[in-house]
Amino acid sequence: MEKLKFLTPSLAERLRQDFGTPAYIYDERTLKAQAAKALAFPNSFGLTVRYAMKASPNAAILRIFDACGLHFDASSGWECDRAVKAGIDPAKISLSTQEMPSREDFARLHKSGIRFNACSLSQLETFGELFPGGQLGVRFNPGLGSGGTSKTNVGGPGSSFGIWHESIPAVREIVARFKLRVIRIHTHIGSGSDPAVWQKTADLSLNMVRQFTDVTTLNLGGGYKVGRMADEKTTDLQKIGEPILQKFLDLQKETGRPIRLEIEPGTFLLANSCSLLTTIQDIVSTGHEGHHFLKLDSGMTEILRPALYAAQHPLVVLPQKETAQTVPYIVVGHCCESGDLLTPAPGDSGELAERELPQAQVGDLCVVEGAGAYCSALSAKNYNSFPEAPEVMLRENGEAVLIRRRQTLEQIIQNEV
Repeated sequence: MEKLKFLTPSLAERLRQDFGTPAYIYDERTLKAQAAKALAFPNSFGLTVRYAMKASPNAAILRIFDACGLHFDASSGWECDRAVKAGIDPAKISLSTQEMPSREDFARLHKSGIRFNACSLSQLETFGELFPGGQLGVRFNPGLGSGGTSKTNVGGPGSSFGIWHESIPAVREIVARFKLRVIRIHTHIGSGSDPAVWQKTADLSLNMVRQFTDVTTLNLGGGYKVGRMADEKTTDLQKIGEPILQKFLDLQKETGRPIRLEIEPGTFLLANSCSLLTTIQDIVSTGHEGHHFLKLDSGMTEILRPALYAAQHPLVVLPQKETAQTVPYIVVGHCCESGDLLTPAPGDSGELAERELPQAQVGDLCVVEGAGAYCSALSAKNYNSFPEAPEVMLRENGEAVLIRRRQTLEQIIQNEV
């Protein structure tokens, strides 16, 4: 049976009484502990840890990480502005985006001090036209990827992220034409935990650093796998970092260039730092040849990962009446959508997989663990007109603080004309 990460049954019930369900519950202590682990990543000539804010962009989370000494990775101009509104210094924000902001917005962001990584040849050319003689980073696709599925792999020939590594001559031509200085190389391979893959990617990335003599920083991205389920591995940052440290030392001996390291964790910082509190609102059966279904008052409107790529999340049922009996359940969400499934088979979001859980009753709590990263930020928002769930922060002193209110129907329809 899966266990609660940081909640207790009595605390979960108190939070339900105070904030209702569904509700995201973040744990400040866990957030800070994960930040400390990331900041201890082995490095030779300095380290910048950038929180990939797309994982969960609530202002309260950004401020906690800012106070811990983290910088920030934004994936859109909107995220840049959101971080600044939360009080983040623009100089601590780096933008790597699939969709470049308009020229006017991009010029405004750049002039405010936000750093930029060109992620395509057209982005690089646009930057050169706007800021000839300027300095920037370039994101490359190193030709190698890692991840549980094609949807979590952001490197290799099946990924559109970054400039394909064989296009380096085209990059050099644009850089020369606009007299640009490439001061940062950025690569990112996906959500894997294999140290050998990370070391090979580091080798490929450092070879790119050799080809751009103005580079002072190498960003190896994020994607550090976190085990949500008991049988899943969590990336050991020390284990994957130590060999990379030596490679940076070797490059310095070879070229005289001490290269600073950047990493961009999102999942690593957030995954197990949040629990989604839900209530079992119905229980149905489809007979001897079918299944027993637990229906939650939550679903893909709060946690889309299982439906999107068969992500596995621990489910902890908290029975109101003690029971030693268990039942194999299929757990589904509240949306009128057959894909709203919280217990898909690993690797197949369309296949049902039963979970052995305590015998439940309507009204029991069900805690979805591992709901910190890419859950509140990545959801089927307002599907079936369900409102956004509230977000709550458990402070280190035990106080539960609301950091996002539950959305109202008026807010859902306010922009309709």
